[in-house]
Amino acid sequence: MLESLDEFDLKILEILQADSSRSTSEIADMVGLSQPPCWRRINKLKEAGYIKAQVSLLDRRKVGLNAQIFAQVKLSAHGRSNLAEFSEAIQSFPEVLDCFVMMGSVDFMLRIVARDIEAYERFFFDKLSQVPGVQEINSMVALSEIKSTTELPLR
Repeated sequence: MLESLDEFDLKILEILQADSSRSTSEIADMVGLSQPPCWRRINKLKEAGYIKAQVSLLDRRKVGLNAQIFAQVKLSAHGRSNLAEFSEAIQSFPEVLDCFVMMGSVDFMLRIVARDIEAYERFFFDKLSQVPGVQEINSMVALSEIKSTTELPLR
């Protein structure tokens, strides 16, 4: 649906991705529109679902979440029939930031944060491994971040 967006819309989305705290007036100046049409465009982008939410991105380390783990989860043959049950359980775990259904040798890829490895170990044994249908979990600890962005390439 990107084809229906014009240059003004694309520029507005790029600006909002980089800093959603900018005022409509600032955005209007940056894209070359007056404030009212810019405000209308932003509202149309929200109504059309291009803008899902406007949030503040936190530094996980500053809030004490020092460990980032990627977990590959494989469900048992019986568990695959309960993908919805697994998906629902994962929704209830605040430690899981992202969950993707995968093609290939694993069924899900999770991005998980924890205070430290010991906290992840507790999460692993007390919650994640207890979800019905889980056959195997392969956890990988991220040592450092090379690139992390929420900005989508629009052009």
